[in-house]
Amino acid sequence: MQLELSIDRSSRVPLYFQLAQQLEDAIRDGRLRPGDRIDTETELAQRLSLGRPTVRQAVQELVSKGLLVRRRGVGTQVVAAQFSRPIELTSLFDDLAAADHRPTSQVLGLRSVDADAGVALALSLPAGSTVTYLERLRLQSDEPLAIMRNWIPAGVADLDADSLASNGLYELFRRSGVHLRIADQRIGARAATRPEARLLGVKFGSPLLTMERTAFDDAGRAVEYAQHCYRADSYFFDTTLVCR
Repeated sequence: MQLELSIDRSSRVPLYFQLAQQLEDAIRDGRLRPGDRIDTETELAQRLSLGRPTVRQAVQELVSKGLLVRRRGVGTQVVAAQFSRPIELTSLFDDLAAADHRPTSQVLGLRSVDADAGVALALSLPAGSTVTYLERLRLQSDEPLAIMRNWIPAGVADLDADSLASNGLYELFRRSGVHLRIADQRIGARAATRPEARLLGVKFGSPLLTMERTAFDDAGRAVEYAQHCYRADSYFFDTTLVCR
């Protein structure tokens, strides 16, 4: 079905912005889905009686926002919807599910390892202690969003690949009687490595948001150390600032 678009030439809103806003609204409300192609600039210009520079400016507005991408030989496509996440001690899986983003996971690794110095320090364990290491690719609506690496002290929770593929880690914690209370967290950014770029479907060196977290239960015990990275074109954190 062709997307209904209209231009109000009597409005004081710039023509390019009117077009960009209608396309953005269609992406946000799901009428345009990730992977959908929009009409070419020539087709849009002819259909709406606009100049090509006006259409190009509208499309570039959405490319700059990370909502559209131009692909050689394919055209202009909708990219994965961005996910906004509050800075709270919550599970990404739970947050995605609550927002109807259909989260799934691919378990890339699950094994017992000896904690190196950094992991041991974060978890307040002696160096060389046995911990469970897990690595997952988190998807939203079948699109890759994040690579999640976690280290869990031995005996904290019962974890297996099948459960991790269909549940968030914090849900499995709750099932094991672990009640999270507080976490130390650091948010940053860096460039994607080649393996990360391949998993996330981005170019080598693309920007990634990063999150490093140590979570503690209600007894004050460190129960998780995490290093996660997220596609910067699909993910951002929301926070409220208070003046004091």
